[in-house]
Amino acid sequence: MEWSYKELGLLLLLTLVIVPVGIEFLLHDFLLQIFQDRLYSGTATGFVMAVVFTLSVYSIAIKPKQLRWDAVGLRSFSGTYWKWMVVWTVVLIVASLLIVLLMEIFQIGIDNMKTESLKANLNWFTFSVGFISAAIISPLYEEIFYRGFLYKWFRMKWGVSTGLIISSIIFTIVHIPTYNTLPVNFISGIIFAWTYEKTGSVLPAMIIHGTFNGIAVILAAFA
Repeated sequence: MEWSYKELGLLLLLTLVIVPVGIEFLLHDFLLQIFQDRLYSGTATGFVMAVVFTLSVYSIAIKPKQLRWDAVGLRSFSGTYWKWMVVWTVVLIVASLLIVLLMEIFQIGIDNMKTESLKANLNWFTFSVGFISAAIISPLYEEIFYRGFLYKWFRMKWGVSTGLIISSIIFTIVHIPTYNTLPVNFISGIIFAWTYEKTGSVLPAMIIHGTFNGIAVILAAFA
């Protein structure tokens, strides 16, 4: 175990306190006043989060330990795993559709403010902004942090099952207050962490994550 409770504590402080208060609340409100559009302000906020998370993982968990990026799963993976990536993508899509169906039955909303903003001003530029944010930016930094560091930390400390559950719970919590996506966030967290466990690489999870998010943006925009 290269990492101690110090690295875990600092990065959890970042994800549970500093980012929600300083970036998702204060910075987002500031950007919203500038852009007057939740899609643009949300995308800009997400980009800042990506930079902050990636630099924090590097400065706290990688550089001080003289590690390389492959310590958080940025490495190649076996080509034989592509078939499982297709399987897990389909599983995630089916599970998400079932959850959406249940939400409709119980009259729980499934839209969010960024989706509503995209629908209200839909063109190829706004669609591209939303797609890049959801399908490229978010999967890159989220997989590096939540699976590459967080899952690996709990897995090395307490085992695979504990790592899967705790990292997925934290991944779910950080998506509050988007309550309607929380069940999907938990299931996807389990799937993404499992692909990391089986391949030793976060790249498969990034690809599944990006594909799923991209499909969700397309459906939200044009369905």
